[in-house]
Amino acid sequence: MNTTHLFPLKHDRHPAPLASESPQDTARADWLYNAAEELLRGNSVSFQRRMSPQQGVTAEDFALAVDEYVNSRLADSEVHTSALGWLIITAERGHADKTAIAELLGNCDHPLGRLGEIAEALLEPLADDALLAKAEDEL
Repeated sequence: MNTTHLFPLKHDRHPAPLASESPQDTARADWLYNAAEELLRGNSVSFQRRMSPQQGVTAEDFALAVDEYVNSRLADSEVHTSALGWLIITAERGHADKTAIAELLGNCDHPLGRLGEIAEALLEPLADDALLAKAEDEL
């Protein structure tokens, strides 16, 4: 599913690296941000190190993580409106109820919003290997 039209990406909101960050920290943050954007576009993220199996996060993994997050908010009574119902009704009509989406996802300061935060949480354990795979490819 391509969610780009529902959740437009804001490239200009990418946080600037801190002066104290090492080049490795900056590369890691950039990879996480860019890979998260790919997941938000509905694409899978994968890479492969030499002599190792392919690694990554599929679009389906991401969708399941979003499902789990929203279901948890609903189960914990953190959503106080009929947001899920309205989201389904408006989606059936070919529209997206952004108010319902915001209610289901909750507030977040991440540059890519709550979906970016969820995506980065899935990708974070893979970042170091992804950077090593990139370096191996450049040799």
